[in-house]
Amino acid sequence: MWPFRRGGGPLLGARGEKMARRFLKRRGMKILARNYRCPAGEADLIALDRSTRGQFGAETIVIVEVKTRRSDRYTSPAGAVDADKRRRLRKIADYYVATRHADDLNLRFDVVSVVIPEGQQPRIEHIPNAF
Repeated sequence: MWPFRRGGGPLLGARGEKMARRFLKRRGMKILARNYRCPAGEADLIALDRSTRGQFGAETIVIVEVKTRRSDRYTSPAGAVDADKRRRLRKIADYYVATRHADDLNLRFDVVSVVIPEGQQPRIEHIPNAF
């Protein structure tokens, strides 16, 4: 049997994004946008990380890709963020920064991996500066 069957659908993805939002907020990030759409595509989350002001001299806009799966048995959900997706997210970030006149802020790309196994506690992994 093919081990990579798709079994979660949009409800699983929405649940994972909600968990990721809560996770990031608890770590002090401010969520600026959910499912942000522009001509370049869609970003799951856009957040503001204020904790970088001291270290880098400015706050950081964080483009967040959330990957949710029922299992990470064969591969990590974060492994699904391929070169094409990274390229699209960079274009989305460029558009967001340009339309918000936020050139003075830092920019970072994070991945939040959410694994929700049947009958078990979900696991969340945050990968800052993923690419």
